[in-house]
Amino acid sequence: MVVEETYLKGCYVLTPKVFNDERGYFLETFNEQVFFDKTGIKTRFVQDNLSKSSRGVLRGLHFQKGNNAQAKLVQVISGKVLDVCVDIRKDSKTFGNYFSILLDDIDKKQLYVPKGFAHGFIVLMDNTIFSYKCDNFYNKASESGILFNDKYLNIDWNFNEEEIIISDKDTQLLTFEDCFEL
Repeated sequence: MVVEETYLKGCYVLTPKVFNDERGYFLETFNEQVFFDKTGIKTRFVQDNLSKSSRGVLRGLHFQKGNNAQAKLVQVISGKVLDVCVDIRKDSKTFGNYFSILLDDIDKKQLYVPKGFAHGFIVLMDNTIFSYKCDNFYNKASESGILFNDKYLNIDWNFNEEEIIISDKDTQLLTFEDCFEL
């Protein structure tokens, strides 16, 4: 497995070694020891989540606050997404910056999103199955988020905004400035 840090400290792209033959393929999606050896991060995932979405669905930008913050390892099982994470660590040199990557079922890359990041994705193919592991349990009282089209962040979702399908809940999220009292 190749593990490369992005320009956001602590955020990594994982590219697995895929073994293909006439039967199909095999890959190791996560190895705690290899991940630790390459990143120095000791993690233990306690919750796995799965979503299936149609093209144009945008989920996010979500995060958990305080002691309920979550690191995530995200991947696409089937289909394709543009995955986005935003550094919301106030003491970070990259506070307010975002990283985006195409994740799909072809190259099978994954993204490790550390605690202190907001996360979201837009679905680029119908019937996309998205999976993510979390190192902390979901806590409704700690959930928060930032509007996907926040002017301060200026995220390029590479998608026509009129075609985006978003939940009512996600349209009520705060702006970046309101979240962090800038």
